Amino acid sequence: MSKTIVVAGYGPGISSAVAEKFGAEGFQVALVARNAERLAAGVKALEAKGVKAAAFTADLGDPQSVQAMVAKVRSSLGSITVMEWTAYGDGKAAGDIMTADSATIRALFDVSIVGLMAAVQAVLPDLKQAQNAALLITNGSAGYVDPGVDAMMVQYGLMGLGISNAAKHKLVGLLAERLKADGIYVGEIMIAGTIKGTSFDQGNANIEGATVAAKFWDMYTKRSELRAKIG
Repeated sequence: MSKTIVVAGYGPGISSAVAEKFGAEGFQVALVARNAERLAAGVKALEAKGVKAAAFTADLGDPQSVQAMVAKVRSSLGSITVMEWTAYGDGKAAGDIMTADSATIRALFDVSIVGLMAAVQAVLPDLKQAQNAALLITNGSAGYVDPGVDAMMVQYGLMGLGISNAAKHKLVGLLAERLKADGIYVGEIMIAGTIKGTSFDQGNANIEGATVAAKFWDMYTKRSELRAKIG
């Protein structure tokens, strides 16, 4: 039976490396993002390597769009075995929580919590039936509860990012506990640095996307490590 991974938040860096790694290991790959041109290029690159892939446009901060996307993936590629969530919102939103309006603060959770949970709920029937099902979640070290990290987020105007990452970090633990009885593995990698080849790379990025993808594969196959940190 074929295995399918949904790569949610597809772009250069981690998600493209994850798509390549899992594709090389025999998975069909569903690439998901808002940018149709980027998705088409990603599918073409994967197919050139012998990987069956398909593109699905979606707004991952909109629950209805997420649910529709999952239904389309299922219809096109069959039952889903793994969902990898690299999607993130505006990292600079609510940079100063003392001046951000309530709508901006509420929107911090659109992708990191609301969209992610819509995806989890939508794929859950598939994951419950799949062998070696998993949720793999990329997060950032801004979410650590640590005085030094908090000071950096305030200094650099990234307070909103700290809030959304921290909420997602907590959600990972709750999902792992809730889903373990169903045999669904949940794993999170916290990124403490910059990924090479992304829009954040100003020439001094310190992490290869392939390094993260290899770690996700290791975590997926061993199924024992809830969290890892890279960087």
